[in-house]
Amino acid sequence: MRIDLSGKTALVTGSTQGIGAAIATGLARAGARVGINGRSEGSVATAIERMDDERIEAERTGGERLHYDLVAAPGDVSADDGCERVVRMLPHVDILVNNLGIFESRPALEIGDEEWRRYFEVNVLTAVRLTRAYLPAMKDRGWGRIQYIASDSAIVVPIEMIHYGMSKTALLAVSRGFAKEAAGSGVTINSVIAGPTHTGGVEDFVYQLVDRELPWEEAQREFMRLHRPQSLLQRLIEPEEIANLVVYLSSPLASATTGAAVRVDGGYVDSILP
Repeated sequence: MRIDLSGKTALVTGSTQGIGAAIATGLARAGARVGINGRSEGSVATAIERMDDERIEAERTGGERLHYDLVAAPGDVSADDGCERVVRMLPHVDILVNNLGIFESRPALEIGDEEWRRYFEVNVLTAVRLTRAYLPAMKDRGWGRIQYIASDSAIVVPIEMIHYGMSKTALLAVSRGFAKEAAGSGVTINSVIAGPTHTGGVEDFVYQLVDRELPWEEAQREFMRLHRPQSLLQRLIEPEEIANLVVYLSSPLASATTGAAVRVDGGYVDSILP
């Protein structure tokens, strides 16, 4: 299956590292022009340089000539002014991937009001704000793709971070609701339920819950055994594995998939349906 996104412009929020960076790379590899977003110009410039170095290495080892069209789109999209700045830099977007999110372990009764608000603001309202900004033009053009990177925590709410689970559950409702708003327009809107994924931030999180003296491979196995035992994959998912599904959903091949919560969770959610 060859996915061609030539001529399409994408914006991936929070794409300087982790899952967001993998998604941006995957979209660029498929031919899209991709806006790389982070809070600062420096972090975005560093991410673009790293992605280009990875492209050169991939060409060297794989023999395939690649061209990435990466555009700097710095700005704190969790704030109104930062969101407006990014939209000014990228006024035309065909593919919007709402990836930005924060998470941290916290005992349930120690989560204060301000932290509840912060998780909703960053993980939910940011995506709503950008959807409002880009969906009308997509509908007018008769084509577009919007995705929300949710989590298994939306369905299996973890006791160690129920504020995060709440925000990801809300994204499922946001996604389904906006898909109804886009009905019949040629725009598809979906959420992606990502399972436990191997990123730098997750490594820090794992070491909050298991012995910090353990080597990473042992720490990962211990974390999955103690805290995510229902995973059928029995390992953390690699960011590129999440990106593969996102790239497909961003393509014309996924034209009949909308209003869905699509799982790439390693079988973590013990359900036939989300």
